[in-house]
Amino acid sequence: MELRFVSEKTINGLSIRTDNETEMDPNKGKISSLWQAFDETVSVDYKNGERVYGVYSDYESDHTGKFTVHAGFDGLSMPPKISLAQVTIPAAKYLVFTHKGEMPQIAIDAWTDVWNYFSKGKEEHKRLYSTDFEYYPHGNEIEVHIAVK
Repeated sequence: MELRFVSEKTINGLSIRTDNETEMDPNKGKISSLWQAFDETVSVDYKNGERVYGVYSDYESDHTGKFTVHAGFDGLSMPPKISLAQVTIPAAKYLVFTHKGEMPQIAIDAWTDVWNYFSKGKEEHKRLYSTDFEYYPHGNEIEVHIAVK
């Protein structure tokens, strides 16, 4: 875990609205379908530096409320015949949880670390519930960025 300042970044992709209770039910969860639709719709040019992001924003409250998930990328090549939503990751301080290995386990492990850290009640950093994001520098690595005060 590492504290970083991240510059503003614009991400283009597909969005859904959900909550953690819905996502814990394999029959109702929406995030998996969102990523499947993104993978089928958007061609990311990894060789020329484009990268994939999962952005969590518009929090209704805390981890118990609804939020928007945006599966996107930082590239400019838009797919034909589909309109992508745009979200801005604001410049801010983020606590970063990094994992390497196989997907989807590394995402599960990174988010488990996030939940464990912020559920202690004695954490050094306070979570803002503003905009958080996943960054995928490589296919076998994830960085979960959590906005903090």
